[in-house]
Amino acid sequence: MMVDASITDPDLRGSRRAAETAYDQMKRRILDNEYAPGAQVLEQTLADDLGMSRTPVREALMRLAREGLVEVVPRHGMRVLPISPDDMREIYQVLASLEPAATEILAARRPTAQEVAPLAQACDAMEAALERDDLLGWAKADECFHFALVNLCGNRRLAAMVMTVWEQSHRARMFTLRLRPKPVESTREHRAVLQAILAGEPERARELYRRHRERAAIGLLDIINKFGLSRL
Repeated sequence: MMVDASITDPDLRGSRRAAETAYDQMKRRILDNEYAPGAQVLEQTLADDLGMSRTPVREALMRLAREGLVEVVPRHGMRVLPISPDDMREIYQVLASLEPAATEILAARRPTAQEVAPLAQACDAMEAALERDDLLGWAKADECFHFALVNLCGNRRLAAMVMTVWEQSHRARMFTLRLRPKPVESTREHRAVLQAILAGEPERARELYRRHRERAAIGLLDIINKFGLSRL
């Protein structure tokens, strides 16, 4: 029987951990617009920013390129790929199909309040953030709600598909966060979806979520058009 060398070789385990760390940190900086759309960053600069060698950075870049977040530029590190209004339109079309399906699957299981506690906690956090006018805190709680919902539905493939396009849209949502109206209605919609899930009403939960996602898409695209944001 063959043994995975990464299990027994501490150097290999260390290099894999370093590559994973580089990937996680670079991805978070891209999603939060610390590395802005269109920005070109040298590989050595990336390594210096992360305090590690270029080898794990190079591995992380290849992974980010496969996910469509960056373009690897030979001898020039990476270029952060921007998102166009057409990209966002396609992303929201995907989300408007997949996320309501996840909601319906979850509601059909008639989960207990304990099982969907992460959704309730996210709703509480969104409401608390609005009370203190903390838009970044609200956005984090909103992200937690969406991530928890697709993970709780139990369909791993569906969850993985949602997460891929969600991450692609994250930068645009954060970029326009302060250009949008205060998300009071969005917060109410999250709470209504949770109540439908707890009531075991899959069709109602799905429809509520579909309307929520479609309204969010219209609002974001209106902002993009209003401010002439051709690339995000």
